[in-house]
Amino acid sequence: MRILFLNNFYYLRGGSERVLFGEMRLLREAGHEVAIYARGHEKNEPAEYAGFFPPPLDTERLGLSIKSIATVRELIYSESSRQGLREVVKRFRPDIVHAHNIYGRLSLSVLDELKAAGVPVVMTLHDLKLLCPSYLMLNKGKVCELCKGGRYANAFLTRCHKGSYPASFVYALESWLNKTSDKYGSVQKFVVPSRFLRDKCVEHGWDSSRFAYLPNCIDKEGATASDGVGDYLLYMGRLSAEKGIGTLLRAYRQSGCTMPLMIVGDGPLRKELEGASAGCQGRVTFTGYLTGVDLATALRGASCVLLPSECYENAPLSILEAFAAGKPVIGSRIGGIPELVDDEINGFLFEPGNADALTAKIQAFLNLSATAVAAMGEAARLKVEREFSPRAHMESLHAIYHAVLRS
Repeated sequence: MRILFLNNFYYLRGGSERVLFGEMRLLREAGHEVAIYARGHEKNEPAEYAGFFPPPLDTERLGLSIKSIATVRELIYSESSRQGLREVVKRFRPDIVHAHNIYGRLSLSVLDELKAAGVPVVMTLHDLKLLCPSYLMLNKGKVCELCKGGRYANAFLTRCHKGSYPASFVYALESWLNKTSDKYGSVQKFVVPSRFLRDKCVEHGWDSSRFAYLPNCIDKEGATASDGVGDYLLYMGRLSAEKGIGTLLRAYRQSGCTMPLMIVGDGPLRKELEGASAGCQGRVTFTGYLTGVDLATALRGASCVLLPSECYENAPLSILEAFAAGKPVIGSRIGGIPELVDDEINGFLFEPGNADALTAKIQAFLNLSATAVAAMGEAARLKVEREFSPRAHMESLHAIYHAVLRS
């Protein structure tokens, strides 16, 4: 099978790119021919058709200058993306196209080109963009569903994107145009890594038959599992309000915990959080952003991983990474997290934003015997092995492709 992948970026920028690179590798190993089409970027990996990639696009500042207007036009409907894809399709001749993140850089113009070329399309949803102009269903740090039913003007009226009227207007306009012109009509199947996301889309009026559940995967054999209980609690993620990191620090102080807390990551709240942790007698460490061996080392030495998100998480790869390393997870009961964390089996769940509830779960974990902690870690490893293996992922992905090609 000849499979063409679409994504805004072709370098390891985040979790969605990790899924993309993993699927491309697994498909090549299975004997398929695979190619990529992305927006140009200085960090992109080498690619056969890079010469046809549209030029880089700066979407950070969306003002009213002539340059900004041109950027907005590319963001909403990129003719350069469509033209470049036309040439790649002619040369590669894909049997099927698998789109990942294409909003805002490649744009949905590529779907029009694929419809004109008669190429079937599946699209993996990594966020809530199908429902929310600003991707996260989040406004001023709180879960927001004001745009339900296509009421995208609310995104502008509440300045939901970075507190900016111009940027919020652009994203609201993009969502309205995509919906009213049925840009998603050429997508035969939306691939969702969590049942939560599928159910939320159906709740917002989408036909359930258009979605296929395909959980993310992780290679358990390649993980750095450890047999020890660990020396510290670990948070790894963005340091921003919606991730619940403030709630975590409050809960940690309340718990009277003597086990250190390591915070891996960076973000807009770092300085504020470092100041707030001053009263913890040096037990809280901020490492900054870690990757590769450094991140694996931090995970291997942890006792458990904390995921206190207060926004709709889809299917956090950090949970699968923790489980593959044999680490229980204390996570908030929101979004797709409860699909992964089985309360009191491979971790604990608590009410999001509730510091007292998180305190109780931290204390419950610390009161476990070493044997009980090890049993939780083993349950986590077994869940990854049974439900989130690369083999299971590929079998399901093949089934989705073949079902689309037969339809």
